[in-house]
Amino acid sequence: MADIRYEEFKEDWVGVPIHGFTSEVENPVAAVLLVHGFGEHSGRYLNEVIPFFNQQGFSVLGFDLIGHGKSGGKRGHCEGYQQLMALLGQAFTRLRTRFPNIPVLLYGHSLGGNLALNFVLRGYGQPDGLIASSPYLRLAFRPPAWKWHLGKLLGRVAPSITVPSGLDPKGISKDEQEVKAYMADPLIHDRVSPTFSFPVIEAGEWAIENAGKLHVATLILHGTADPIIDPDGSRAFFSAASVVQLEMIEGGYHELHHDLERKRYFKAMENWLKEAAF
Repeated sequence: MADIRYEEFKEDWVGVPIHGFTSEVENPVAAVLLVHGFGEHSGRYLNEVIPFFNQQGFSVLGFDLIGHGKSGGKRGHCEGYQQLMALLGQAFTRLRTRFPNIPVLLYGHSLGGNLALNFVLRGYGQPDGLIASSPYLRLAFRPPAWKWHLGKLLGRVAPSITVPSGLDPKGISKDEQEVKAYMADPLIHDRVSPTFSFPVIEAGEWAIENAGKLHVATLILHGTADPIIDPDGSRAFFSAASVVQLEMIEGGYHELHHDLERKRYFKAMENWLKEAAF
């Protein structure tokens, strides 16, 4: 395989300094826009997911969302869902401009899956394919009623205030080393504002309700034992969308690419990419 060219960049997108990078192969057959999950950052995909795509002959563009990783903005806060869609739009435009003559795909994990699915369903962009990994469509747990009502109140009187998200790191993987690495990562945070959390939750339900409008070949992967994002949300989306292939990874936790079932996860993606002729 040809050498990989890795380059970082920092650009102002939607008025915020955004950190990103490209991992490019020579003569790529396709390009991928990678969108990470909530509280984490795109650098966590450099050891497994991005090498996988590079090995398929795909170049990858990754970036840190607003309030995440090395990008600007208050940790866990954004101005609303439209800002997230606009941010994804600028990243998608950069990908299309950089790779104008080959197919482009969206890959989104968790929150990234929510954003990628909504980006396409709402008509912001038209990739040639989409992979949603444990997409954040429905939470696997219901926050306490007091916390829910407090969040709604704060959304009206102090929308930028952030509170602990309540995510249990043990739910990301059954691999204890991956959990330790997650907890030790200084770029990971556990903060969320009302204007970030509630619109994402609502967008997840909206995506399920409008799944039948999806016309882009899509692969959804979800672990059956995911304690963070409800696998039934992915099942519901699949049931309503004719262009979706669903791969349920038995016993898998939330971050399938970091889980003990990672081999099955990557094999399922490889098979789908070959069947879709990317």
